Amino acid sequence: MRDIDILLNHLNNGKPVRSSTKLHETMVYLSNEARKITTKMNNTYHSQEEIRMLFSELTNTEIDETFGLFPPFYTDCGRNITVGKGVFINAGCHFQDQGGITIGDGALIGHNVVLATLNHGFAPEDRGTVYPAPIKIGKNVWIGSNATVVAGVTIGDNAIIAAGAVVTKDVLKNTVVGGVPAKLIKTIDT
Repeated sequence: MRDIDILLNHLNNGKPVRSSTKLHETMVYLSNEARKITTKMNNTYHSQEEIRMLFSELTNTEIDETFGLFPPFYTDCGRNITVGKGVFINAGCHFQDQGGITIGDGALIGHNVVLATLNHGFAPEDRGTVYPAPIKIGKNVWIGSNATVVAGVTIGDNAIIAAGAVVTKDVLKNTVVGGVPAKLIKTIDT
């Protein structure tokens, strides 16, 4: 699957993908493959071991035995997700990972969290072009239910994202943020 490697390299270098191109076709192919795997994951009961196997298939990497996920889970790529040890993802999460999502050890992702790594062009004639930027989540981060994290955001170690927050800017380590857009609420004593 050389085309997949070319696409992921292109995305991970922050380069846009224009509609009606070979790269876009590969992106659509990956999306369809991800939907096949997540449909298997979401539509019948699986043990955590089986879920880890399906998540490994989805990401094309070996997932640590300490990983946990409660379906349903949705993604439109899968191949650009990296998770550390002891990560837990709760039910109903949506990961748009073409731009890259990295989740550090011990992170907790609450119900219905959205991680979105793509933007569209602003000009109407450029609306079909997608612009990737990674989301990086540090160690021991807790993202509360129904939070949204947008493209290009880094969340520092031990940070807490309040439920319902929309995170549009980097979050410092050892802080709590909340609101729309998310703002500093307090610093965590460590």
